[in-house]
Amino acid sequence: MEFINIIDYIGTFAFAISGIRLAAAKNFDWFGAYVVGFVTAVGGGTLRDLMLDTTPFWMEHLSYLIVTGLALIFVLIFRKYVVRLDNTFFIFDAVGIALFTVVGVEKSLEAGFPVWVNVIMGTITGAAGGMFRDIFINEVPLIFRKDIYAMACLLGGIVYHLCLWLGLDTVLTQLIAAVSVFLIRVLAVHFHISLPALKSIDQTADRGDDGSVNPS
Repeated sequence: MEFINIIDYIGTFAFAISGIRLAAAKNFDWFGAYVVGFVTAVGGGTLRDLMLDTTPFWMEHLSYLIVTGLALIFVLIFRKYVVRLDNTFFIFDAVGIALFTVVGVEKSLEAGFPVWVNVIMGTITGAAGGMFRDIFINEVPLIFRKDIYAMACLLGGIVYHLCLWLGLDTVLTQLIAAVSVFLIRVLAVHFHISLPALKSIDQTADRGDDGSVNPS
């Protein structure tokens, strides 16, 4: 088994746990939790494959459904620790986006697309699954908040290509890129680093007594 496949399965396991963990917090039943975990794990890769005009990866390999099932069993066995600890979701989510970013970049690279497409595919693979997860559990997706989330994936894709440009080994490149995404995400949360919010303009403060809007 190639190293990129190992990364893919570990990422699937981690991302599935992040989805199942949030589903448990919402009191979903076992099947609902499995569905959320599976969508979290394969959502980004599915969107990537459709955009790359190829069959979604999980439709050709039963192993991804099995890995998601193992993630559910893991949460059930260690529920006392996984569900109750606040940082478990964050850790597994950060691992998931880091590894999936690398998988997305590599698959786009193998398909012969240019650098900018590879970076975007890495970002979609890493961040879209979490977006689908949040929609399923009725939360505002992290990708649309101020959190450094998709941006971490984007920077990881750039790091990946910088390593290739420097002539580093493929496995080392994949490791460095994955670690960079993970560290960017962790450090951004730890130091409360975020993108500026696009705030709406309250025009009511500029309205005159007659209800008309005063020019600024």
